Amino acid sequence: MKVLWLGDIDSRDPAHVGGKVANLSQLAAEYRVPPGFCLPASVLDHASHGQFPSPLCRALADAYDALAAQSGHAMPPVAVRSSAADEDGSTDSFAGQHATYLNIRGMDALVDAVQRCWASARTAQALDYRRQRGLATENIRLAVLIQHLIVADVSAVAFSTNPVTGNRNEIVINANWGLGESIVGGLVTPDTYIADKLDLGRIKHQIAAKRRMTVAYGDGTREVDVPRSLCAKPALTVAQVRAIAHLAQSLEQRMGWPVDVECAYRADHLYLLQCRPITTLAMPAMALPHEQPVVRAA
Repeated sequence: MKVLWLGDIDSRDPAHVGGKVANLSQLAAEYRVPPGFCLPASVLDHASHGQFPSPLCRALADAYDALAAQSGHAMPPVAVRSSAADEDGSTDSFAGQHATYLNIRGMDALVDAVQRCWASARTAQALDYRRQRGLATENIRLAVLIQHLIVADVSAVAFSTNPVTGNRNEIVINANWGLGESIVGGLVTPDTYIADKLDLGRIKHQIAAKRRMTVAYGDGTREVDVPRSLCAKPALTVAQVRAIAHLAQSLEQRMGWPVDVECAYRADHLYLLQCRPITTLAMPAMALPHEQPVVRAA
């Protein structure tokens, strides 16, 4: 059984690797995407009741060892993410429907996380989501992405079109300390930044009282209090806001559609973690008051 690495030509077909992996594979050579590999959807066909046949265990162990060699860690922390064949398309994002496990270390934990990703495709919630959209509920094609975990100082979600107003000249960024699960999971009210796409130096912002964050802990994650000194401090500098806005703008041009981007800063390096189409322009978000200051970068 063969695993497919991000960036490989064979890992760009969503029918085999799902939308999440296909999008990242297209971008891996041009952007700072953490290294990783995928168990294609066909692997699940050989895994009876989610159990691992021996050839798959060997292929998974070899790939994990290769990732360890790249990272310089004996048991590198990884993110294990579901990637369905009909996920992250132009109409169905599947956001929050399938499982993601962060800070997974070692083969035993990795096998368990992959099995739980497979099982997440058959939960009542995921199946109901499919029925509501007229998608197949049998023979679901689900790949699994295993990717080096960026233990983020700050995480952000960026939209290359304002998802509330539909304004295509505005890039909206939400940011919080730590891993991005606090943002996508609704744990915290994040900072909000709005950049003018025609002048990325023109930025409106609303800095939230960020009281909780998600951090890597042990062999998983935990939610902790944000240190008091950071609660009201902007999670991003003006330069970082501009860099994320530029990333979103670049990805929109590269992909040909408005993008919903997950990214993270670690030691001043900006990493691209996910890129998918914006499937709705009516999603809830925090409105910015009219008196917001405009910050112009030097």
